[in-house]
Amino acid sequence: MDKTKKKKAVVLFSGGLDSTATLKIALDEGFEPIPVTFFYNQRHKTEIKHAKDIINFFNLKEHIIINLDFGGIKGSALTDADINVPKNRIKIDGGDIPVTYVPARNTIFLSYALAVAEVNKASDIFIGANYIDYSGYPDCRPEYLASFEKTANLATKAGVTGEISFKINAPLLKLTKKDIIIKAFEIGAPLELTHSCYDPIEGLACGVCDSCILRRRGFEEAGIKDPTKYYVSD
Repeated sequence: MDKTKKKKAVVLFSGGLDSTATLKIALDEGFEPIPVTFFYNQRHKTEIKHAKDIINFFNLKEHIIINLDFGGIKGSALTDADINVPKNRIKIDGGDIPVTYVPARNTIFLSYALAVAEVNKASDIFIGANYIDYSGYPDCRPEYLASFEKTANLATKAGVTGEISFKINAPLLKLTKKDIIIKAFEIGAPLELTHSCYDPIEGLACGVCDSCILRRRGFEEAGIKDPTKYYVSD
């Protein structure tokens, strides 16, 4: 076996701020990343283009894009045109679960990532989950990720035979948005290529959805210029 060969890691990758920082962290830790991006008829489908641009920035040869049909599930402002994305919310502290929550999304995404990991003999799966500055999603919590890691090792051939011991890596889990931005900036993640907005308008980030507000607040607190162009700039 070639000892110089890099270990593979599957990285859930949306093209957003958190997943881009996570991808760069995986690279810096010496992994050969297999980025996995999902198109699920999300309202902010422009993130797919951003993901591709960032893959090109890092000159990565492999990028898996998986198409999923959430049309029959609905129930989320990100996948259901009849539900409006909340705007101008003053308090975003994870105290409630907003309508931008997509039912079981991270469980579905991680399950696909696990399948990719098993086929590619990759023990590590990276996810940019964060539960300090976030919108209240239950599938971003540390207890959920620990539970999925246990499931990954119980529910796969590679896990039960001992061939692979799967590990869920969430390097941003306990960081504030400010700290994520500072870290991303310091390690050279291409912040200018990332996308955060849930409801883009005329090709611009709306500036007032929960994700835009958290992003803008994080950049302001970090003292770093936000390269995003917003539809509502003030």
